[in-house]
Amino acid sequence: MDQTPMTPRGEELLRQELVRLKTVERPRIVAAIAEARSHGDLSENAEYDAAKEEQGMCEARIKDIEGKIASANVIDVTKLKNPTGGKLKVIFGSTVTLVDVDTDKEITYKIVGEDEADINSNLISYKTPIAKGLLGKQEEDEIEIKIPKGTICYEVVKVEYI
Repeated sequence: MDQTPMTPRGEELLRQELVRLKTVERPRIVAAIAEARSHGDLSENAEYDAAKEEQGMCEARIKDIEGKIASANVIDVTKLKNPTGGKLKVIFGSTVTLVDVDTDKEITYKIVGEDEADINSNLISYKTPIAKGLLGKQEEDEIEIKIPKGTICYEVVKVEYI
């Protein structure tokens, strides 16, 4: 079974979602199915069909989360030491400050697992082209990354394990 890399925050968010699905959503859906059943003929009961479909999606998400938690490889970069005191490498969970070489625009990303990725919060999945291009790089490295819009060139300004 493949391991699912995630940060401690990502694992906690998944556990919270799992609790919510099991204790709030599942009972609500069961009640909706019971209510729809009480209306009689199930063959033409749109409320029943919708509730059953929602139940299927909820159960699938529960199984998905349980599988990810079971195979989780929680990586807490705050506990990593830098024995040489040299430049830190970009790894899963690290926070990277970059400068776009063409525009001098600065941006900071944190490389996280798929479930906690949120581009609006500058949390990018380790599977994205940008994250893949950054992994293993150090401060002052210049990199070219192919993205769907073309190629971008960044300089790594700072790498932090926070």
